[in-house]
Amino acid sequence: MTMLGLKNISKTFGLGTPLETQVLRDVCLELPKGDYVTIIGGNGAGKSTLMNIVAGTHLSDKGTITIDGADVTNLPEHKRALYLGRVFQDPMVGTAASMNIEENLALAYRRGKRRGFSWYISNKERALYRERLSDLELGLENRLTDKVGLLSGGQRQALSLMMATLKEPRVLLLDEHTAALDPKTAPKVLEIGNKIIKKYNLTTMMVTHNMKDAIRHGNRLIMMKEGGVALDISGEEKRNITVESLIAKFSQVSGEEFSDDAALLG
Repeated sequence: MTMLGLKNISKTFGLGTPLETQVLRDVCLELPKGDYVTIIGGNGAGKSTLMNIVAGTHLSDKGTITIDGADVTNLPEHKRALYLGRVFQDPMVGTAASMNIEENLALAYRRGKRRGFSWYISNKERALYRERLSDLELGLENRLTDKVGLLSGGQRQALSLMMATLKEPRVLLLDEHTAALDPKTAPKVLEIGNKIIKKYNLTTMMVTHNMKDAIRHGNRLIMMKEGGVALDISGEEKRNITVESLIAKFSQVSGEEFSDDAALLG
């Protein structure tokens, strides 16, 4: 069963101007239920635009997008959000610093529902929040009334992950979500994400600037070049691939060397 389907997705910015740039070219992808795809590519390969097209931040110029069988191609971002969970690069974006932890979780839990002026949180809700937060193994289940602004960047990003997955979205989008974290914290947040994705069998797309992370995580790796899919690697090949063999394979199919230093050194 295809959970996320992209067919002939193309996008050009600045159409008809001297700055016209085609960023995506007839991208076709199918993600079955539970697929965890990491996406890597050099600067300008189209990774971020592809993520924004799926999220509805930008609409594609042509092609179709389906989520769990529903055509969402022309749905605006706020309506498409009912199908999606998304974690951004900046830990400050996904949470409200002036609100406490349980209020942030309540916002996520009540997404798509009619909300009144009351912030009343039932004991049943609070028990759910404690249970889910305990999965993070950060002790946040005992800090429900702490302001989110008091948390570290890694704690806030872990909370963002929890908020994005609280309603078990049909598709989870991880948008370079560890790029702003320090080298010690980033692996911890990635492992927390892996645990949540596996526990709830979430269909996931993770854009990363780090080739090692793209190899280490997920069951499928996509490498982009000039707005298209250059490589789509899964199964035994994905489990056995190394940075060196991935670079060699990219060179073989594209006819040029992979030259993004940030991805190589990350």
